[in-house]
Amino acid sequence: MRVVADLHLHSKYSRATSEGLNIPNMSKWSKIKGVDVLATGDFTHPLWIKELKEKLEAKDGLYCYENSTFILTSEVSNVFQVGAKTKKIHNLLISPSLEVAEQINERLGKFGDLGSDGRPTLKMKASELVETVMEIEKKCMIIAAHCWTPWFGVFGANGGFNTIEECYEDQAKHIHALETGLSSDPGMNWRLSSLDKYTLISNSDSHSVKRMAREANVFDLKALSYDEVYDAIIKKDKKKFKFTYEFFPEEGKYHYDGHRNCNVSLTPKESRRYNKICPVCRKKLTIGVLHRVEELADREEGFVPENNIPFRHIMPLDEILGKALGRGKDTKLVELEYSRLIQAFGNELSVFDADLDSLAKVSGPRIGEAISRVNKGQVKAIPGYDGVYGEIDLFGEIKEKEMKSSQSSLKDYS
Repeated sequence: MRVVADLHLHSKYSRATSEGLNIPNMSKWSKIKGVDVLATGDFTHPLWIKELKEKLEAKDGLYCYENSTFILTSEVSNVFQVGAKTKKIHNLLISPSLEVAEQINERLGKFGDLGSDGRPTLKMKASELVETVMEIEKKCMIIAAHCWTPWFGVFGANGGFNTIEECYEDQAKHIHALETGLSSDPGMNWRLSSLDKYTLISNSDSHSVKRMAREANVFDLKALSYDEVYDAIIKKDKKKFKFTYEFFPEEGKYHYDGHRNCNVSLTPKESRRYNKICPVCRKKLTIGVLHRVEELADREEGFVPENNIPFRHIMPLDEILGKALGRGKDTKLVELEYSRLIQAFGNELSVFDADLDSLAKVSGPRIGEAISRVNKGQVKAIPGYDGVYGEIDLFGEIKEKEMKSSQSSLKDYS
């Protein structure tokens, strides 16, 4: 059976998240989005796990609420010293049961205040986290979250590492999967031969229900169970793991190098010529994902390994509709058109599988063409940088000179 899984998002108990991230609302939107297995997020938070125990019913290592299926997950922030340097690494935990999750919480509570945030800060090494969780239950999964982001990714420019082994030490043997994050896609990760053995997963890391499934994983499973999901990921089983849905990485908010306060956005080549210093304020630039990939890559752009799991790029449907209609994504007209498409095709992800004629019949030729261009990758992009999301251009509204002026270039500071 085809199963779409979004394995990383947050609850209302994480900082900077929507109050709408509760079980009934998440269940409702999982159907609208087309997600068959949805992360609970934040099982380390005492109030949230209490709600999970009250509302969810166990079934084959997964959990049900009405007609929706959840998998127990939580993101944690490991803060630890390596020599004189402070490392801050985010990890995604996936548990096969609430009982195991509670045991994990009991152990992790000794290293930080689990009630302070849905994504708690733990004063323990990443290797200690892995060892602790594996001692409790070998069937848990520990995944390096958004592995390229500058501050909290295992390969991030600010405080990250150059290899998985450097970060997780003797516990690296238990790391089987990496989350690519919004600012990279599998194609970028394929440039590192050292990553070939890892399963590359993609998730929304959503802070609101409307951003669920902006990235997701597509499995072909014999049954809807934790063991089947586990095998697809841990064993990198291409018969079970079919492909991932991906952001255009340029739209991610850490793709290019830059300095948001100075409106400076630079390619890796440009920032290297500035010695990674902002040409406006002379402070350090935030080095983005593309730059770090280029630093660590041992393959040329475009290399495709034999054991790759394919991927396809999508965009949030409301963003596409806003661009096609010339309106904001939260406007009434966009909401009406969104509802029309969901009613016609069943859910958001199914819209991307519809043919152009069917789309045009429901929403007109311009919207059909917009979705078709996304499917074909026929887009232009202003890459994101230093926490600023990038912008995808579908119809050439952003003129070439506007695209250039929106990004700082070398000649601006010469």
